[in-house]
Amino acid sequence: MPLVFIGIDPNTGDKQSPTVWVDQEMQELVFQGWKPGPELEAECAATEVPGHAKGIPEGEAVIRLPARMVSVIREACDAVERAHI
Repeated sequence: MPLVFIGIDPNTGDKQSPTVWVDQEMQELVFQGWKPGPELEAECAATEVPGHAKGIPEGEAVIRLPARMVSVIREACDAVERAHI
């Protein structure tokens, strides 16, 4: 899986490093973020979304990324779209 590093949280410290990559082969965005607290994970699992059963499917996870990373996420979206065209 050839991951392309896009960016890291600009306020990252020694112990926190939310990061965004693009997997060019799979045409996917890859996120490293914070694990949610049990309350947030339970809220996500309990929320009904059209076309989606309640719960978090096996093999999926809820992650958190700071809003200050929006520009990094946009850059990753642009990178995966360019590779797809």
